[in-house]
Amino acid sequence: MTERTVLTTLAALAVLGMFVMLCRARRVSTSVEDATLAALHRVTSAAPHLRAGLTPASADKAAPHLRSLLDCVAVGILDADGTLLSWDGEANHHYADLRPKVEQVLRTGKREYLDHNDLNCEDRTCQMRHAVVVPLEVEDETRGALAVISDGDRKRLLRAAAEVANHVSTQLELAELQESKERLAQAEVRALRAQISPHFVYNALNTIGSLIRTDPDHARDLLQEFADFTRYSFRTNGLYTTLADEIRNIDRYLTLESARFGPDRLKVQLKIAPEVLPVVVPFLALQPLVENAVRHGLANKPGGGTVSVTAEDNGTEALISVDDDGIGMDPERLDAELANAHLTGAHVGLGNINNRMRATFGNDYGLVVETEKGAGMKVIMRVPKFAPGVRPGPPPAYDETGIGLAAGPSVGR
Repeated sequence: MTERTVLTTLAALAVLGMFVMLCRARRVSTSVEDATLAALHRVTSAAPHLRAGLTPASADKAAPHLRSLLDCVAVGILDADGTLLSWDGEANHHYADLRPKVEQVLRTGKREYLDHNDLNCEDRTCQMRHAVVVPLEVEDETRGALAVISDGDRKRLLRAAAEVANHVSTQLELAELQESKERLAQAEVRALRAQISPHFVYNALNTIGSLIRTDPDHARDLLQEFADFTRYSFRTNGLYTTLADEIRNIDRYLTLESARFGPDRLKVQLKIAPEVLPVVVPFLALQPLVENAVRHGLANKPGGGTVSVTAEDNGTEALISVDDDGIGMDPERLDAELANAHLTGAHVGLGNINNRMRATFGNDYGLVVETEKGAGMKVIMRVPKFAPGVRPGPPPAYDETGIGLAAGPSVGR
């Protein structure tokens, strides 16, 4: 169970407990089970809007659900500057009376109460009896306030408003956590782009340049491969992509490297099951693994070797591996280098992808590395076929040929 799921569940249970208590106190005609289900529906209806952050749009969508949950006269949602983002319900003529309380709450972070008897209200139809303003806090910082106007019991109002404010605060915390994770993921993608070897770029262009006179058609094809490779690798849209797009980019990379090393020194095997091509993976999850196999596994091996990329259907998951028969390395040395990758720069790509896989799919989806000195290296990743919130970005543009792996059942070369 993820941290987000635990926080959401605990907040929902707290609000449900409060609501069941209210139902019993007010002797509603429905059963406790029905009341619980109704409260759960209201909690879950408000949560997605609140996880979008504290904005006028999200507040407008969440306020009616919160008012229904509290069964109150009105609900107001304010940001940290005291700006009223949304007001749902009646008695809005008393908002001016609430302003000093709102400012006090935002300044002190403590709840403020207002009794209708203390106001000079001549409206005989006014539904307000009590009002409370409670802070919305994230990590001990006041990020806004919730104003609740009630025509019912004071004690129930204070307790219910506190529970709902806690729920709203939890959703806002989840929103900030999600935003933080997305910023981190974007930073890691930028780091991976920076890891694309300058030597590869130089060598690819040098290889293309050497073929311009001797084999211009081949040079033109390689130049198109290089253009498509860089266009895809440096795209700015989306943290996720399909396995099909990742494999296409790997194919371009290996085509360019094969032209440089020669077909005898760099052999390539791609075996991709068609049913896993739509599976969504983190952007640039495979290319650094393949580059690592070529640069560190095969480039220093006399006579070169073979790099194999396999993607298989494994029930609810796709099983993907990048395997080379290169020089390999001592497992203990690899562990040490991965532990200090942030200091030495060694295997940054491997650690980066491992962190992104675990952050995206959970701790059970880290990379598995099998290696021995002189026996090559195999990197295995499991990818669930479906994960909540994981969607591919818009597909990159390709050349006019439209050739892609999705057209065939498998690829081997």
